[in-house]
Amino acid sequence: MINCIDWGMVPYAEAWERQHRLFDEKIRQKQEGLRPANDFILCQHPHVYTIGRHGKDENMLLSPERLQQIGAEWFHIDRGGDITYHGPGQTVGYPVFDLEQLSPLSSVGRHLGLKEYIFLLEQMIINVLAEYGVRGERLQGATGVWIEPASAQARKICAIGVRASRYVTMHGFALNVNTDLKYFSYINPCGFVDKGVTSLARELGHEVPIEEVNRLLQTEARRLFCLL
Repeated sequence: MINCIDWGMVPYAEAWERQHRLFDEKIRQKQEGLRPANDFILCQHPHVYTIGRHGKDENMLLSPERLQQIGAEWFHIDRGGDITYHGPGQTVGYPVFDLEQLSPLSSVGRHLGLKEYIFLLEQMIINVLAEYGVRGERLQGATGVWIEPASAQARKICAIGVRASRYVTMHGFALNVNTDLKYFSYINPCGFVDKGVTSLARELGHEVPIEEVNRLLQTEARRLFCLL
């Protein structure tokens, strides 16, 4: 069973702490021979920038004073990937899963590896975008979901960065739904200086109810991640 949980609008620091508690508890349960629950958490954050373990500080283009002026925070965190932005109108997903309980659809009976897990996160986003007639794709060598990745207009619509220990995952994805994209102009998103960002609202020309997108994400998560 996958538990779908909506935290609503939550400060990043609070969500990070809550995630860590879930993550640590699931690892403890596995060490004791128990079967932890698989939690699929969705939320939004006030304006914040996060940078992963191997990110470069120079990809943040604002001074601490300017960050304060625009009402944004900045955190160094323990996921993969470089710098990204979270803010209102963006759905952030934190699947805290035990991959040893989950199986790829193509091979029920064998648990997911980390690369397969990330591939399925991307597929989940691609499938949800398709519901709106938007074609999301992968870009070789770059985790996440893109629009027209092979063109000069390549633009990222969903960032993905995860951490795993003992096959338990945390962190996840950030899908731009009705996001104010100007906040990406203050960074080199995910370390790229030659590619843009977009949102579902920009691609469609109108805003989309974020609750509707969340329901689709929950449906796809339950479909793609099969329990062993």
